[in-house]
Amino acid sequence: MKKLIRLTGIAVLLLAASGAASAGAKVSYVDTDKMTDVPRFSSDRESMEIHFREHLQRLAEKLPEGQQLNVEFLDIDLAGDQFPRVAVQDVRVLKGRADWPRMHFRYTIEQNGKVIKSGEPKLADPNYLMGTNRWDNEQYSHEKQMLEDWFRKELLGRKR
Repeated sequence: MKKLIRLTGIAVLLLAASGAASAGAKVSYVDTDKMTDVPRFSSDRESMEIHFREHLQRLAEKLPEGQQLNVEFLDIDLAGDQFPRVAVQDVRVLKGRADWPRMHFRYTIEQNGKVIKSGEPKLADPNYLMGTNRWDNEQYSHEKQMLEDWFRKELLGRKR
């Protein structure tokens, strides 16, 4: 019995250590009510926030061990235009005109509690309906592709 407890304790310590080594991403939003174009219903806004948080956490797994990405969204303008359809659901229409996705955020990358890189990019993709998008079958696919392109180029230093 003592051996089982000891092994369980060691396993818990190893899991905690591995979680600390790959801290991932911390994502926050500054006043989504004042952002340019986000869903109008709070439940839809929360869903959007979860989508972007999880996406950035997946991207942050590609950072070197021990680095954490912190992102603070200042403004979001989703791809397309939103039209009220009925009282409980809106429809987002993508026309490919002046309705491209835009994002403005602050970020830092920390390692051992020290900021090693930071910036405040303003992303936009006027050609969002052209080319390939690996997130096509997901909600917010154009925004996810734009974030992934930024992450790959700016934080990983890769072109494609």
